[in-house]
Amino acid sequence: MADPEQGLPTKAPNVPSWFHVVVDGAPALVFLAVLVATRDFRLATWFVVGGSAIALLVSVVVERRLRPLPAVTGALALLFGGLSIVLHRADILQMKLTIVDGLLGAVLFGGLAMKKNPLKALLGGAFHLPDRAWTILAVRYGLFWWACAIANEVVRRTQTQITWGYFRIAVLIAALVFAVAQTPFMLKHQRPPGEPGIPESPDSGF
Repeated sequence: MADPEQGLPTKAPNVPSWFHVVVDGAPALVFLAVLVATRDFRLATWFVVGGSAIALLVSVVVERRLRPLPAVTGALALLFGGLSIVLHRADILQMKLTIVDGLLGAVLFGGLAMKKNPLKALLGGAFHLPDRAWTILAVRYGLFWWACAIANEVVRRTQTQITWGYFRIAVLIAALVFAVAQTPFMLKHQRPPGEPGIPESPDSGF
């Protein structure tokens, strides 16, 4: 007898939030460890490129899908890291945070100006919120991204590469704290079905 479930799509497994934190943050932690140990920014960049590729692969294998934001940031880490290695320019990797976060903030605020909400399109499948709540979240995420972009420019232009490496880890921690801080707001406005988990960190990876 044929299996009645044969050929049906397999539901993606439920993955705990800590898995996302570990996988997304691992490339940055490895980068900092190598940079501090060797003082070789180019060597550390190789580890970022390799770590980002492994993180994307692990995410696909375990979750059987690619989360949009981490997929984009991971792919851009490969791009900027690869260019930094090929062109022997450390500042290319350092500029990635400024460019990506600046563009993400611009996309959110541009979308709101046109009565659209890109954040809702990105996370709406996981959370059920009224439009006003999505607008407030989009403003918060946009301001966070722009604040990170500005801070990154100040640090990379005025501090050493080692200090910038520590700053990059600090941004990941700040992004996680920011995401957790949105949970009470989302609990307040959540519509059935279900309860919201921790929303997507605004800095998902190196």
